[in-house]
Amino acid sequence: MSSTTPHSLPIFRNEPFIDFSSAENKRAMREAIERIRMELGRTYDLIIGGSDLQTSTTFHSVNPANPAEVVGIHYTATVHQAAQAVETAQLAFANWRRSTAADRASLLLRAAGLLRQRHLEFCAWLVLEVGKNWGEADADVGECIDFLEFYAREALRLDAATTPIQYPGERNLLRYIPLGVGAVIPPWNFPLAIMAGMTAASIVCGNTVVLKPSPDAPTIAAHFLALLEEAGLPDGVVNLIQGGPEVGRAIVEHPQVRFIAFTGSRKVGVEIHEVAARTQPGQHFLKRTILEMGGKDAILVDADCNLDQAIAGVTASAFGFNGQKCSACSRVIVDAAVYDVFCDRLKEAVESLTLGSPAENLQTGPVINQTARKRVLDYIAIGRNEGRLLTGGVEVDLPGKGYYIAPTVFADVAPTARIAQEEIFGPVLAVIKSDSFEESLAIANSTEYGLTGAIYTHSRAKLERAAEDFHVGNLYFNRKCTGAMVGAHPFGGFNMSGTDSKAGGPDYLTLFTQAKSIAEKLT
Repeated sequence: MSSTTPHSLPIFRNEPFIDFSSAENKRAMREAIERIRMELGRTYDLIIGGSDLQTSTTFHSVNPANPAEVVGIHYTATVHQAAQAVETAQLAFANWRRSTAADRASLLLRAAGLLRQRHLEFCAWLVLEVGKNWGEADADVGECIDFLEFYAREALRLDAATTPIQYPGERNLLRYIPLGVGAVIPPWNFPLAIMAGMTAASIVCGNTVVLKPSPDAPTIAAHFLALLEEAGLPDGVVNLIQGGPEVGRAIVEHPQVRFIAFTGSRKVGVEIHEVAARTQPGQHFLKRTILEMGGKDAILVDADCNLDQAIAGVTASAFGFNGQKCSACSRVIVDAAVYDVFCDRLKEAVESLTLGSPAENLQTGPVINQTARKRVLDYIAIGRNEGRLLTGGVEVDLPGKGYYIAPTVFADVAPTARIAQEEIFGPVLAVIKSDSFEESLAIANSTEYGLTGAIYTHSRAKLERAAEDFHVGNLYFNRKCTGAMVGAHPFGGFNMSGTDSKAGGPDYLTLFTQAKSIAEKLT
């Protein structure tokens, strides 16, 4: 497939969503979940240089809706094996860097084709390992396919880059060449799309990778790597190690690691940035960090907006996947003229959400683990002293003893309150009253983050003002602030939300390359 060129591929289009209102699709999804249940509890090896490796220590990945149900058993890598993975990736880089962009793009396209065939299978893994309902799982798998398809095309486009001008008397070339070995450290909340997206962007540019998934979503990563291998991935190009912070730090610090692609918390992202900035003995380059670190995202509700749309958008943004998205709405800033009616209607909408097992495709489910449950409940306790509880605020005891917390809304919250400033990463929403549009913008910009935001208004002047002064990387008008689509909404934020890497956009692959300018004097 080395003949693949930018012109030989169809125009990129986002993967369509599955219609789960169809009886046929419902039946197929239930069957996929049952098939995957038959595979639960397997033991998965580390993969270094294409070889399966074991260690003396394992950990369990469990279903957050039923923690007694073990999804996968995984070997924990040692620091020595982390170093071995980097060194193996460095050896593989010697050959992989010389592969053509067309061959690397073809690998991604073959992987996308395999993933389409197993779409529901991967949806089922997402349901059982991280607690996504069917729609959220479908969106995750669809985004993964989009990343594979989009980055394949972008790699071909980048390979065909030219200099802006040809200087008289010279032949001028511009080549985007790979960096080397990269550490890919993805989150658990989009354990397929983000994990695969950062990995695919790395390898399609000619880099090799040490992949360390979140301990809450290791099984999905193992299955994706198996899919890449089936698509023809050479040994050593992607090396899978599992473990916690110690293993992650070992690969970040390694003097042969050229870049770190990370998505996760502000705390860990800042630590990675600091560690990467310190050169190690034997390191003769500056490490590059590609960081996405969360948000404290706001939706502004103006007095003249369509309240039906605003209520629906806020509810979906705040409680989709139980608020466990860096893009989730955790603050809604409401004009005083509609504040009371908005609160009443929001309470009604949130209380209508169904809560329960993701396998049954209910609207909200569990948070990811016991640590997350405690963190969210601690913030709810803080919120009781910082606002008026509109709804929720309690744990919910359901069959399976999962980590369920009722969708929670606090009204009358001050912009400076902790629940209005700190990322909770759970089903908790703060409602803030504003007396003017100017005040709403000031409140929206008053946190250390700057990832997503939205505004509901019919005023073109206010939309244009928000476009200038609402300081976020992804801004949405009269729609929810979650659900970025590859190609249409390049994703990444400002300030402490990260390095604004714009995943799924036309600039993203340049972060995984270095530009080499070549000039030849013509005789």
